[in-house]
Amino acid sequence: MIPSSETATVRVLCQKLLLSPNQPGTLQWLIGSPFFPPFTVVSTFRCIHHSPDFQQESDDLRKLLPKGFEVIGGLIIGDSDAEKSAFEAVRAARRLRKHLSEGGELDDEKIVGASCDVGTGTIHFFISKSENTTKLEPVGSVVYEDKSGKYLWENGCLLHCELPIKLPFYYPASSPSDSKEKFSDAIDAVITQFKEPYVVYIAETLKKASGGVPKPVVLRGKDLGFGADASNINRLPSADQVSDIKMLSCSHLCLNNKTAPAVNSAENADKIHISVLLNRSEKLPTSGAPVVEYFPAMEEARLIVVDLNLDVLTYAPKDLPLMHAVSNLVIPALVDQLYSLKKIILPHLLVEHPQLRIYHFNPPGVLHPITSMYELNYGETEMKQVDVRKLLHLRLGLPLDRPLLRIANALDLSVNDDSKSNMKRRGSTLLKDVHIGIPSSGVSEGVASIIQGSYEYYHYLQDGFDDSGWGCAYRSLQTIISWFRLQHYTSISVPSHREIQQTLVEIGDKDPSFVGSREWIGAIELSFVLDKLLGVSCKIMNFRSGSELPEKCRELAMHFENQGTPIMIGGGVLAYTLLGVDYDEGSGDCAFLILDPHYTGSEDHKKIVNGGWCGWKKAVDSKGKSFFLHNKFYNLLLPQRPNMV
Repeated sequence: MIPSSETATVRVLCQKLLLSPNQPGTLQWLIGSPFFPPFTVVSTFRCIHHSPDFQQESDDLRKLLPKGFEVIGGLIIGDSDAEKSAFEAVRAARRLRKHLSEGGELDDEKIVGASCDVGTGTIHFFISKSENTTKLEPVGSVVYEDKSGKYLWENGCLLHCELPIKLPFYYPASSPSDSKEKFSDAIDAVITQFKEPYVVYIAETLKKASGGVPKPVVLRGKDLGFGADASNINRLPSADQVSDIKMLSCSHLCLNNKTAPAVNSAENADKIHISVLLNRSEKLPTSGAPVVEYFPAMEEARLIVVDLNLDVLTYAPKDLPLMHAVSNLVIPALVDQLYSLKKIILPHLLVEHPQLRIYHFNPPGVLHPITSMYELNYGETEMKQVDVRKLLHLRLGLPLDRPLLRIANALDLSVNDDSKSNMKRRGSTLLKDVHIGIPSSGVSEGVASIIQGSYEYYHYLQDGFDDSGWGCAYRSLQTIISWFRLQHYTSISVPSHREIQQTLVEIGDKDPSFVGSREWIGAIELSFVLDKLLGVSCKIMNFRSGSELPEKCRELAMHFENQGTPIMIGGGVLAYTLLGVDYDEGSGDCAFLILDPHYTGSEDHKKIVNGGWCGWKKAVDSKGKSFFLHNKFYNLLLPQRPNMV
């Protein structure tokens, strides 16, 4: 039952409600789910087709937003008249909802309207009872949830369905214009088959675990119910043994042996894979050999075969009946995606078809996955693809200086193994993100600013290569390059010591005899290599004494907050990697998060942390000692993020 607006509570799950830049007049769509309590805001999408163009907006959101989520309202950056601005947002949201439903019926659902005062930044929420009402009602309260990821993924799961289709059709050779109609008819025929009684959907868990895995569930078209209102479908209690397939919930295929922290993201959520099979033999009353039928063409015809690679991802609560998840989420998602692909392919039907590929992403700050279609005829760095990603970044409020929606960022929906350690990157024996879980810095009133993203820990004696005593700056550089790799700024391999030396020779900084030597390198050489191999520019800070470093803590904190890249610290013949600072602006007390490349042991996280090879180092400890020596010259290399998406 939907509460009255006087007692209604708007729950905000997303970390960031306002997307930047938030200029006056900016319109955002509020995204919720029919499976959540009314007026629960999961995310917000910016309206990027102005006026707005509702047809284009609905086309984009139909491709972008997984089934299981929906538009539940609008938010506008307005003036001091909050209700007037919110009403404008409500009116726009209702028009968008009509386009998304492709129906002209009255929208009688209660939805949320919100207005942000451009001067104060205050957000006011209202409820619109129906399309006919001209007055909004204020909400009773607004709650901003802290553990929103936990709410989504402890109670919900993802259903994934891949369906490659080779779609042949004929058109009269004398009338090429008929090809579009024939293609549309072929698409409609495929859609009809999704609901045929003989179609079979096989549901199986998409995670591989050390324990027992539930057997796949076979659902037949004749058993499915279509067109039900998702919010009104009865939920099912979890049960281990169920004989009636209609009583099986999605939780039957969800694993219960994961630790709590790993659940709270789409990447680690329970996933159910859906396969689609056409069981045509079931229509025959008796068994028999296959029969070929011949239909002669009345005139000369041309054959076109269109490759359609469907790939849909949907969200469902775990207690939703599995058959309803397939019939009311997966199948409508397949239908929508078919129509979206048709719309893109139609203008190119008689020429080279666009190579369309569907990817799913879970960018930072967005609680749920999003889906995007990329045209592989263009390379990722070509402007057409860059422009597509820029628009997606703008819609989702993502920064324009980091690649968050490249193909390498896509969710891996292959079979996972929960027993593998998250400390190690797939295909690598190197430890990753070793600073996670270390003891606190000891700066009582400090604010910690640390590296953004992941890196690999490079140190002495790795890969069977003895660089003890001279290779620390090389190892720090390798850690920095691994950061750029893992954030998908580059696809090059992390270079070896010899390859680093060869690069410096190629640019003319060193003589050929430098290759294969055991000579040290410093901040200047590291900046040359990063520029040559990655196109990354660097800022270099010089200090006459270690005592000067704490004076730059505020500047270093700004680097980690704005750039987020690891920093190389060079001092004499020693080099370290700086991963963060913890700074108390009031007292001036500070600590530095140091990753030490001089470690020579095995890839043992506990040994590294307990041995102090990764941890906080106080500028001045309780005994008056400093990690940085007063009589030593230091330089810091601060790599800058490239402006790219």
